[in-house]
Amino acid sequence: MSRINPRNIPGRLGIALAAVVSLSAFASFSHAEDVKAPGKAAPAKSWQAGLHRTDLLRQDLDVSGREVIQVLVDFDAGVASPKHSHPGVEVAHVISGTFEYQLEGQAPVTLKAGDSLYIPAGTAHIAKNVGDGKASELATYIVTKDVPLVVLEQ
Repeated sequence: MSRINPRNIPGRLGIALAAVVSLSAFASFSHAEDVKAPGKAAPAKSWQAGLHRTDLLRQDLDVSGREVIQVLVDFDAGVASPKHSHPGVEVAHVISGTFEYQLEGQAPVTLKAGDSLYIPAGTAHIAKNVGDGKASELATYIVTKDVPLVVLEQ
């Protein structure tokens, strides 16, 4: 039977921390970009590595089964989201940079900092950073609770 010895706790925590740091370093290498060879185009950055989400707010609404969610989404240059939809409406507000939004069945629209776009519930769409640097949007969702926020489309 194992006994917990208070003198061993710092050592065990140190080992656990070292393991986490090692795994984190390995994970970051798995997302690393290939180095651009001279005369060749840079490889396209995948959305998994080029999109960065920061959850800001999640709050129940006074309508049964609905909630509001706010997320800051940062896109690296040239990165596009996969085609997806949400179980409710989205209001996308561009904080910085320039985005092209393609909503299913509509012509593409380009928005710059300060512009907003309403995306109806269930509408498949793609957002792409078409600028030279990082671009950010504030995404506000009014959605059905307890279902996945993002549904990847074909």
